[in-house]
Amino acid sequence: MSEQLILEPTPLNAVDRCDRCGAQAYVRATLLNGGELLFCAHHAKQYAEGLKPVVAAIQDETSKLTASATTVSEDE
Repeated sequence: MSEQLILEPTPLNAVDRCDRCGAQAYVRATLLNGGELLFCAHHAKQYAEGLKPVVAAIQDETSKLTASATTVSEDE
């Protein structure tokens, strides 16, 4: 019997860049073949439907965008 290693996804940070445009990535798409694609929020929405057949998992951290905007407005 073989064991599968399941890794916890690491949080995305400022070093992670969108594979389409180079902006900060907020979405990681893990492909069925083991590869991964990183997207900014805009491109994640644009390619979401087309990725569904080839994606094993999606890590969506776009909530960070609204969380930081709320924090900034509360400080003013």
